[in-house]
Amino acid sequence: MGKSGLRGIPRLTQAFACSIQGLRSAWRNEEAFRLEVVAALLLTPLALWLGATGVEKTLLLGSLVLVLIVELLNSAVEAVVDRVGLEHNELSGRAKDIGSAAVLLSLLLVPVVWFLVLLG
Repeated sequence: MGKSGLRGIPRLTQAFACSIQGLRSAWRNEEAFRLEVVAALLLTPLALWLGATGVEKTLLLGSLVLVLIVELLNSAVEAVVDRVGLEHNELSGRAKDIGSAAVLLSLLLVPVVWFLVLLG
């Protein structure tokens, strides 16, 4: 049982509300997230049009959603690191750099998936 003591549907409802709050916070505070959302929104119709099968459409869209997921996780790591302290710390810098590297890899995956699905 979680801290709230809620179970079942009330717990899921509360978790959903927290998730929406997290998305709003990322939209307000993270420029990279906003740019990636706009890119995903622009590419989604293209993915649905270009994907010949359900699997192809899923791969094209999934690569876009993965970028958003990784960006949210990176932003969460950065928020926790900044909460601990803003002074320079080697481990804090390493955590932020590793999160940034994860975002980079997810971004690089998009053209690879799109190339392989559409031209492979």
